[in-house]
Amino acid sequence: MSNRRQFIQTALTPVAMAAIAPFSAFAQSGALPLEQIKIINGFPAGGTADVTSRRIGDKLGNGAYSKNAGVVENKTGAAGRIAVEAVKIAPADGGTLLLTPYSMMSIYPHIYSKLSYDPFKDFVPVAIASMLTHGLAVGPMVPASVKNVKDFLAWAKANPNDASYGSPAAGSTPHFLGALLSINTGVELKHIPYRGSVPGVTDVIGGQLAAMVTPHGDFLANHKAGKLRVIATSGAKRSPFLPDVPTFAEQGFPDLVIEEWFGFYAPAKTPVNAVAAANAAINVALKDKVVIDSLALSGLVPVGGTPEDMVRDMKKQYDVWGPLVKRIGFTAES
Repeated sequence: MSNRRQFIQTALTPVAMAAIAPFSAFAQSGALPLEQIKIINGFPAGGTADVTSRRIGDKLGNGAYSKNAGVVENKTGAAGRIAVEAVKIAPADGGTLLLTPYSMMSIYPHIYSKLSYDPFKDFVPVAIASMLTHGLAVGPMVPASVKNVKDFLAWAKANPNDASYGSPAAGSTPHFLGALLSINTGVELKHIPYRGSVPGVTDVIGGQLAAMVTPHGDFLANHKAGKLRVIATSGAKRSPFLPDVPTFAEQGFPDLVIEEWFGFYAPAKTPVNAVAAANAAINVALKDKVVIDSLALSGLVPVGGTPEDMVRDMKKQYDVWGPLVKRIGFTAES
């Protein structure tokens, strides 16, 4: 997707409207600018979620939203849910934001029968931060002769004991991308979940893990250094950050076109003026050249837009992933 308007197409539904109810249901209140903003994400330092949090957070101070730059807190664990749960119960004063991939909001409701939060009722969407595509990379465990997806599948079929791939979390988009590759080809690939991308990438480089599926930005430095090999990306078009790597679709897997975004959320009942101020500050930050260049180093493209834009695509992804999750057959108990 080349820009925000291309992927925001669905109309608001009654369910989706619940996510932006605070814009009409709560009076403007709360003194702005706030003294300090906290941004919580559910993944380790150094990954794409962390980079997005920090680069945008650095630019949120000295304005109408906050006097000071945002402080980032990494609450890892439970496949990103610990961070989501922490923001759900945070004070609804505009001072706490969640930065999360859409997986936790649009996919997890399909896989957790007792999810501890309601994405459409417990949070207010603020702004889509950045877009990314995922990549499939292999490391030294896989022979250098493996140069593309079909080579990897042939190797995996011949080496079933080593045929595995990691992802940053069970139930995440990268997990399901690998699962769909396995289901669609009939080649068994064992899934190894990690707490974020960084430890999985480390194991690939170290030869303890054959492959990893994760935001392709988490591979860039090591791919360029020759420590691992990215053999496919999941975008509709080739990534501008890895122009020599063909997409899954180019390699004969058109069902594996998957692009994901990171988005900012606030707790439900956050005053409308605080949400509006946060949205405005984030949109300004995303136009800053320092932020744009910093995101690019991690394979991220700035997006921005309104809360209404965000909830439209959130609902769209919810509808898209329901049948896919059912086909994959994964649940929290599986």
